[in-house]
Amino acid sequence: MPRPRRFRRCWYRPCVTYFKPAGIAELDEIILAYDEFEAVRLKDFEGMEQEQAAKKMKISQPTFHRLILDARKKIADAIVNGKAIMIKGGNYKMVLRGGRGRMKGFALGPGGECLCVKCGIKIPHARGMPCYEQKCPKCESPMIRA
Repeated sequence: MPRPRRFRRCWYRPCVTYFKPAGIAELDEIILAYDEFEAVRLKDFEGMEQEQAAKKMKISQPTFHRLILDARKKIADAIVNGKAIMIKGGNYKMVLRGGRGRMKGFALGPGGECLCVKCGIKIPHARGMPCYEQKCPKCESPMIRA
């Protein structure tokens, strides 16, 4: 019997960041932030208890609980209503374990810029405000993380 295919994770976020139902041309999208994705991964996929997962994410247990509820609601909405799920953005800080090579001690997270995909304008990222919740000052379209 063949082994089930496992999706690999990129070094700081999931490699697969977009899921869509088959056979639907025009569809709405749900945006699942990286912190919501990580909460679902730890609780539902890894099977951790909420307290343990919250400690791993370095957030409080009530905050973790809110994240998991929001993420599950978004996922259920996408499945029931045939919407695509895009994983991006959110308020997060990725700290990698020490290792070898040039990426040793490299950390990602809040900071940087938000980018408008339509007109290409970049604005400084506001801490605590996901880029996808901001509108481009020029054309009013949603921004993404640059």
